[in-house]
This record gives sequence, C-alpha cells and structure tokens, in this order.
Amino acid sequence: MKEAISTRVGRLIAGSVNALINAVEDAAPEMVMEQALREIDGATDDVRAELGKVLATRHLATKRLAEENQKHETLGDQIELAVAQNREDLAEAAIAKQFDIEAQIPVLESAITEAQTQQKELEGYVAALTARRRELEGELQQFRAAQKAAAAAQAAGGAAAGSGPSPARRVSEAETAFSRVMQRAGGVPGSTPSGADAARLAELEALSRANRIQERLAQIKSKKAD
Repeated sequence: MKEAISTRVGRLIAGSVNALINAVEDAAPEMVMEQALREIDGATDDVRAELGKVLATRHLATKRLAEENQKHETLGDQIELAVAQNREDLAEAAIAKQFDIEAQIPVLESAITEAQTQQKELEGYVAALTARRRELEGELQQFRAAQKAAAAAQAAGGAAAGSGPSPARRVSEAETAFSRVMQRAGGVPGSTPSGADAARLAELEALSRANRIQERLAQIKSKKAD
C-alpha cells in the first residue's frame, strides 16, 4: 500500500540520521544525500499532483454550490408568481425542487470546507519540502567542498610524509563531517536563522495571504448567492 502523504512528508522532514550515518560507514555519503534529494523531489511532485486534484474538487464544488443557490433563488421567485396566479400545482413542484436543492447544499458546503482544509495542508507540505530541499542541497554542496579540501590536504600530507591517513581514519573523519551535515538537515535548528529559513517563512506568509484572499472571495460570492 502506498505510503500516506502525511507520513511520507513527515519522514522526509524529520530525516533519519542513523540510517544516513550507516551509509557513511559504507563510504557512500554523497550518494545517500543525492538519493534524499531525489526522494524529496518525488514527494513534492506527488503532493503537488494531489493538490491539483483538491483544487479541482474545490473549484467544481464551489461552482456547483453557486449554481444550486441560484436555482433555489430563481425557484423562490417562480413560487411567488405561481401562488399569485393561483397555480398551486406549479408552486408545489417548485417547492419540491427546492427541497432537493436544500438537501444537496450541506454536502457541497462540506466538500468545499474539506477541500479548503486539504489545500492548506498540502500547500504546507509543498512549502516544507521545498525548504528542506534547499537546506539539504546547500549541505550537499558544503559536504562536497569539504571533501575536496580534505582530499587536497591528504594529498599534500602524503607527499610530505610519504603516506596518507589510514582508511579507518578517513572513514571516521567522513562520518564526523556527515553527522554534522545530517544533524542540520534532520531538523535540528541552528543558533541563527539561515537564508533557507527566511525563504521558507516568506513563502508561508505568501501562502497565508493567498488563502485569506480566497476565503474573502468565497465569502463575497456566498453573500452574493444568498
């Protein structure tokens, strides 16, 4: 069974330092980090696809609700006209139709509310995954730079001493460096906000503003339909 989106996103955001450290012991830290980036990209694509479905559902339900409210209002006018013309048979038929519409409206309203909740949740997932990707990508670049610097230092030391560090020492140094990288990538906050943190907060603020705009628009439409 496919892993739930919420569980998958939570796992990617929280990270698994122990699993990554074990990979370092296998001398494949960079490969693991690159795989983590690919998994984040895949999760982001899946979340966006799900978000698209939710947006479509919300749009259709909102459109249908507006149409049903308009029908209800039109029927009300027709009922008054039928009563004025002493056509109770027509008025009864219109009232029956109103009852059918009134039975559907709560369901449509519930669908819209549920879609709005899912939309906010999925937008939060996209923002979190995007921010985590930026952080991990930055750490990968730092890790690669550290590896190059260490390789250069080892080469220089080997030329001077005739031999370089032992394989065990190289693995230990790589494990220590990667542990620091993954500690940050696993969600442990630093002492000062990073550029990625600032970008994430700005993106969340923009998403919040967009949601408020949509809610205000929905309220205006609802009042107009009423």
